[in-house]
Amino acid sequence: MEALFLILFYGLEIYSFALIIYIFMSWFPGARESAFGSFLAKITEPYLEPFRKIVPPLGMIDLSPIVAIFVLYFARAYGLPALFDLLYNWF
Repeated sequence: MEALFLILFYGLEIYSFALIIYIFMSWFPGARESAFGSFLAKITEPYLEPFRKIVPPLGMIDLSPIVAIFVLYFARAYGLPALFDLLYNWF
């Protein structure tokens, strides 16, 4: 059970870093059109899309990725441990 927790915990952390890298790629022209940029788009855009519908952009600044990263942080820091505590007490 602990191994599954660690896999999910570090998986969420790696996904957070993938989001950050994808966000920074928007500063470099053509970076998102590369093979690595398309791969990151395929794995991050489905997660970012609901946040873009909820959080409106402020001028040219899109704050939805910041909100998405905070949600991942809280899921990793609080949600995942609470879920595994519940599962541990249930079994």
